[in-house]
Amino acid sequence: MSGGGDELKLLSTWFSPFGSRVKLALHLKGLSYEYVEEDLMNKSQLLLESNPVHKKVPVLFHKGKVLCESMIIVNYLEEAFPDAGPSLLPSDPYERAIAQFWAAFIETKVILSTSYRPAECVCVYIYIYIF
Repeated sequence: MSGGGDELKLLSTWFSPFGSRVKLALHLKGLSYEYVEEDLMNKSQLLLESNPVHKKVPVLFHKGKVLCESMIIVNYLEEAFPDAGPSLLPSDPYERAIAQFWAAFIETKVILSTSYRPAECVCVYIYIYIF
């Protein structure tokens, strides 16, 4: 599997809000990384092997390990690179929990509810209309 050294490697797409979250975290921490643009219409073998459950971006490689899901990656970057750049999350456990709550809320209620899945919306509309 690729990404075996200490370097960071990110698989993502330019339009993914979740990939953008990871890119922003990497930039705020001042971490250099290799960026690999994925074509989601023709997913690479690396993506399929790295994230076999969801087969989605973002995927981060570090020290031969693979991480998926943007908030998990952000938490990892915070813990793996505590001295790099500013802290991404509050140090107080309560404040950190509140920040994670709002991140999850925005992810599920705003981003995913207005997701770029027009075909699924049409299918749901047709199902409701017919039945």
